[in-house]
Amino acid sequence: MLNDLISDSLTRIRNAAERRVEHTQLLFSKSVEAIVKIFQAKGYIESYNVVADGNKKFIKVILKYNDKGYTVINEIERISKPGRRVYRKSADIKRFKNGYGTIVLSTSKGVIDNDQAHSLGVGGEVLCTIW
Repeated sequence: MLNDLISDSLTRIRNAAERRVEHTQLLFSKSVEAIVKIFQAKGYIESYNVVADGNKKFIKVILKYNDKGYTVINEIERISKPGRRVYRKSADIKRFKNGYGTIVLSTSKGVIDNDQAHSLGVGGEVLCTIW
């Protein structure tokens, strides 16, 4: 059994993007779905949908590539891990990679990106970064 579904999901997305696969399948959890929703809103993936297979649910993610066939995801990294949690205050959350990257946070307002966290003035656990 997996202990960290977020790390597993990010690794599956990273590996599929490096192999230039059209889509990948992630194990379902509400936090993973919220992260994938942010990735779609920011333009890192094409789309996603939740698929029910019997009594299990999966998230089918369709990856996004540019005109030359390269992935739009340069780097995707898990920051806060089960063994070492990383938290940031609202003042420490501004821009990542000069605005080209996105920080995904788990806050009291839900799972949101760094732009929303800065505008709402909330901090929280840094789940992952992508650019």
